Amino acid sequence: MPEGMLGSLAKAFALSWSHYVTLLTIDQPDERRFYEIEAAANHWSVRELERQIASSLYERLALSRDKDEIRRLAQEGQVVERAADLIKNPLVLEFLGLEEKPSYSETELESAIIDRLEQFLLELGKGFLFESRQRRFTFDNDHFYVDLVFYNRLLRCYVLIDLKRDKLTHQDLGQMQMYVNYFDRHVKLPDELPTVGIVLCRRKNDALVELTLPENANIYAAKYQLYLPSKQELKLELEKIQRELGGGEGCA
Repeated sequence: MPEGMLGSLAKAFALSWSHYVTLLTIDQPDERRFYEIEAAANHWSVRELERQIASSLYERLALSRDKDEIRRLAQEGQVVERAADLIKNPLVLEFLGLEEKPSYSETELESAIIDRLEQFLLELGKGFLFESRQRRFTFDNDHFYVDLVFYNRLLRCYVLIDLKRDKLTHQDLGQMQMYVNYFDRHVKLPDELPTVGIVLCRRKNDALVELTLPENANIYAAKYQLYLPSKQELKLELEKIQRELGGGEGCA
């Protein structure tokens, strides 16, 4: 076979045969194309590809996007250009190996994440680097601690994560606003983008988040769960949102 043809085939089929066998289990073309792009771009193993499919990554990203952005997922994969592009709902932490029960403290959850930091970084998504745990800062002789501090090299900004064991409150959002303000004023460099704050909780009220935060806030509330989501339920929810947006194309 001519060398040029081999090069063309290599570009057309960037993954292994086992990857494509896994991809062929996905019926919906847009979803299948998304996973093919992401697996090649992020050098996913077959096992990681299977995990991302099982965790419904495509649906979880699509649920926070408008119709054009959903279409873009199938054409380009996950593109990280703004803080909102980092958010998944829910964040799936089944790899922590924790039983689904309400008795875990925030410290226990944080310790489990640190023990499996590599998997947590994969779940967070593209461009994340871990910086510190329980980052302390002080003013007026009071000490404050940010649960987890990351840096996203694609957006060139700090990403702060605060863990909440149960229901999100407006006080939690206010606390994160303070953390973000501190990093923006005292930590980030002038050429870096504003700090992003993410509050991870088991339950949240979207109306409360919208009412509490100003429109231009760089703060997000995202749910986490300790088990794989129901793919069918997420698909139905995505279909509903697409109908509300004015069209149901591109969804199984």
